[in-house]
Amino acid sequence: MANGWAPDGAVQDQIADSITDAVLSARARLPSGDGLDECEDCGEDIPAARRNALPGARTCVACQGERDKRPAFAMINRRGSKDSQLR
Repeated sequence: MANGWAPDGAVQDQIADSITDAVLSARARLPSGDGLDECEDCGEDIPAARRNALPGARTCVACQGERDKRPAFAMINRRGSKDSQLR
């Protein structure tokens, strides 16, 4: 089914690209490298089970939970405006 100037399958390609970007972004935010024995925020010991499950962990569960509550604004707007598409 044609969508004006867009080729067939363009909408599905856009969805797939958005999902791929989200997965890559999430993987990039995972901790890596050497972890810490003590939380960098509060100084409490990070349990060995957390350090084994998440190599590179730098915060305890409580502090990471607080960090996760903060809003993150890193979205890509693939739609654009109609004006920019018509030019």
